Amino acid sequence: MKSELSNSTQTDQKQASSAELTNPNTKAAAPNQYQVIRRNGKVTSFDANKITVAITKAFLAVEGSSAASSKRIHQTVEGLAAQVVDACTRRLETGSTVHIEDIQDQVELALMRDGQYKIARAYVLYREERARERIQATTKKKTAEPLIRITRDDGSLVPLDKKRLTQIIEEACKGLPETKPQAILNEVLRNLFDGLTTKDIERALVMSARTFIEKDPSYSYVTARLLLDSLRREVLSFIYSAEIYTTQEEMANRYPEYFTRYIKQSAELQLIDPRLAQYDLVLLGQALKPERDFRFTYLGLQTLYDRYFIHTDSTRLELPQAFFMRVAMGLAINEVEREEWAIKFYELLSSFDFMSSTPTLFNSGTLRPQLSSCYLTTVPDDLDGIYSAIKDNALLSKYAGGLGNDWSQVRGMGAHIQGTNGKSQGVVPFLKVANDTAVAVNQGGKRKGAVCAYLEIWHTDIEEFLELRKNTGDDRRRTHDMNTANWVPDLFMKRVIEDNEWTLFSPDETPDLHDLVGLAFEAAYLRYEEKAIHGKVRNFKKLRAKDLWRKMLSMLFETGHPWITFKDPCNLRSPQQHKGVVHSSNLCTEITLNTSAEEIAVCNLGSINLPQHVDENGLNLPKLEKTINIAMRMLDNVIDYNYYSVPAARRSNLRHRPVGLGLMGFQDALYKLRLPYASKTAIEFADRSMEAISYYAIQASTHLAIERGSYPTFEGSLWSKGILPFDSIDLLVEGRGDYLQQDRSQTLDWNSLREQVKTIGMRNSNCMAIAPTATISNICGISQSIEPTYQNLFVKSNLSGEFTVINPYLVQDLKVLGLWDEVMVNDLKYFDGSVQAIDRIPQDLKPLYATAFEIDPRWLVEAASRRQKWIDQAQSLNLYMAEPSGKKLDNLYQLAWVRGLKTTYYLRSMGATHVEKSTMTLNQTNKLNAVQSGYNISEATSENPAACSILDPDCEACQ
Repeated sequence: MKSELSNSTQTDQKQASSAELTNPNTKAAAPNQYQVIRRNGKVTSFDANKITVAITKAFLAVEGSSAASSKRIHQTVEGLAAQVVDACTRRLETGSTVHIEDIQDQVELALMRDGQYKIARAYVLYREERARERIQATTKKKTAEPLIRITRDDGSLVPLDKKRLTQIIEEACKGLPETKPQAILNEVLRNLFDGLTTKDIERALVMSARTFIEKDPSYSYVTARLLLDSLRREVLSFIYSAEIYTTQEEMANRYPEYFTRYIKQSAELQLIDPRLAQYDLVLLGQALKPERDFRFTYLGLQTLYDRYFIHTDSTRLELPQAFFMRVAMGLAINEVEREEWAIKFYELLSSFDFMSSTPTLFNSGTLRPQLSSCYLTTVPDDLDGIYSAIKDNALLSKYAGGLGNDWSQVRGMGAHIQGTNGKSQGVVPFLKVANDTAVAVNQGGKRKGAVCAYLEIWHTDIEEFLELRKNTGDDRRRTHDMNTANWVPDLFMKRVIEDNEWTLFSPDETPDLHDLVGLAFEAAYLRYEEKAIHGKVRNFKKLRAKDLWRKMLSMLFETGHPWITFKDPCNLRSPQQHKGVVHSSNLCTEITLNTSAEEIAVCNLGSINLPQHVDENGLNLPKLEKTINIAMRMLDNVIDYNYYSVPAARRSNLRHRPVGLGLMGFQDALYKLRLPYASKTAIEFADRSMEAISYYAIQASTHLAIERGSYPTFEGSLWSKGILPFDSIDLLVEGRGDYLQQDRSQTLDWNSLREQVKTIGMRNSNCMAIAPTATISNICGISQSIEPTYQNLFVKSNLSGEFTVINPYLVQDLKVLGLWDEVMVNDLKYFDGSVQAIDRIPQDLKPLYATAFEIDPRWLVEAASRRQKWIDQAQSLNLYMAEPSGKKLDNLYQLAWVRGLKTTYYLRSMGATHVEKSTMTLNQTNKLNAVQSGYNISEATSENPAACSILDPDCEACQ
């Protein structure tokens, strides 16, 4: 480097051309690790030293090469070159490529970011001069188009079929007038070089198209269709044992035959249940609708491709419509008229009107159909029971189940152990074992095992429990991979509000508190406090309820855990309180079912696509009723068809038959109705839409009861007494008193349905629960669950990679106004996906497109309260707070309790956040190479709480 600096002249400095970045004679910093595509289509090894040389010459061209400046230049250049190398290669896999122009773009950016404006200007002018020279040279002498040959599987080389390439792109853009096939083709050709494989070409098509997504959401569909072309070749070539290329139009005729072959071959390979081959495959094949393959966004299809489609030796056997039919066939396997119901189930899934949960999509129709989403267990207070519960966790997690564990019975630290005459180490060491078990059993590599531990806040170990997710302290008493949640009785909240003392007990001395709720819990708790005063309880601790509450909120803010869930509304409003106690919720806080030593609660989930049931007249009730009738049958079928790895789970599920019908796309529905999330009209829509879902779900369960009989433990339930979820609010009022403020309005004919339930019965003990829908909403291309829009433009991460997400409703509105252009894209990036500070956007649009952190979280609580009155279980409710404070958190969570919510989920807080200003660079892998989002969470410590439903979606065990 020194010799180059000392021997260079100013004239030499001006030669910072692309050739210097790709000169094969210069020793590379990391030989052959990456490759650079030159402008003539040739490929050479990536050499970081050439970047250093080019930047150095740019400096010397402006500042000269005096001894005084050389040392400063050297130090500056080293840092800038490192930035450029990192920007170009940080997401590249070994052997991947980057274009020379992309490298030079990053050099410009690095110079500008460092404030080297003179150097950057000289570098830009030089690039423009060289570009003009190349154009002039091309005009004088037409350069022959470089020959690009494709390497076949047998090693032979054939010329690139540019005509087919053009055809594929044009088909992908068909029906999407905003897209430009030629622009995609140019981008593809720019990144091709001699010797690529067919797979490389397919990747290049996808990677090129996805760079346009930020310009227009329509390109997300184009990218999905190009991925589909690759999938068709992969699947059909395997099924037919020959290299097969086909267009989507040609698939209309080929799909039925392919489907029959796929089912038979998959059964022979022992990838699916052989009973699927006994269906009338010709009839089912003819029922497939190939055109629905084009309904996927890129994120949706890539997610299915990576994680859902059946495969062997990394080769996929399923195309999307075959996938949906396979799931439907599994769910209809016990039906008398199974082909008829399989087609109805397929119609619901493939239309995206309803989507089953991830475990159901994973495993329906396979040899091990574990279709249930959630399992809830109670851990007993003995060594054998504790490790038996941990074993159950492993077995349930192995096949994609999400877990909620109630640990409140396990005695606290310092409690007497009669068998050894020693003292207990408390619940925390066992939680550490449960945490490590979840990490070890990762569902066959499909996704991480996931568990949430619940502890009642009168437990003596609660203060240490609150700190389980901290990054400081004794790591042997930390659970970095396990979710935690507080199980909070109403009595505690009353004492917080009234500023009274709270007493902590060890459950071995207060065993009945675990099973008591409401006024009975309060009476027993007061008796134990009296006993403690007189020395009849040894292991206890007194403290201010407010101090414990503040620590709960502080830890929630600092670490994202434990979540806050409320014991009494979960129990007092439970239809099954005659058969047990709800001791915890599940992994995502939407399931509220009884657990005991004899029963492991199980729930089967699925979600209605709400915007699909909204039209110009508002909520389409006839369509919603039809969807729910079929969806409830699908969910009920899961119970009998399901594989149970633990006998206690099977016993519980068959006795009570609970299901959890939820919704997703609530924000999309608001966009279609032109309702801002933070408005009374949106709250009213939350109320009315959930009322309709509740009504039709209960009605559908009674229809199933007529056909199949009521669930075995129906007698004695609230249902049997004519107490519907809405009516059960009265029971909560009796137990809580004046601390409940919940809207009680209604619009439908509940009296007739109430009589129907009493006289006919119910097929399911529980019918509704709103899950996070972290993945299935991606598949359907809609917003998650009941979440507000995170940002109008951002980079979303999941286990399939990173994806540019842009709000299509906003784009459409701006197009109508003539405001959608590159400047608007850059403005959205600059303002972190927010429209509020962009002057060009009309004021009337800004409330409609307010993002999650721009909405007062009290609106989220109010909407959730309206839904909760209709739901017999609960809902996964994330709360967003842009500028948290102790007072705001205190008010928000007390409001959630007063408004009758059963549970809350993540607290999302945000400090300095931004959308990366450059969202895309290109490589030749099948991984997205989006620039990492700069999302940070403002906290008191360096820990980063993250919600699985937004940017850290590893936790997807519910949906």
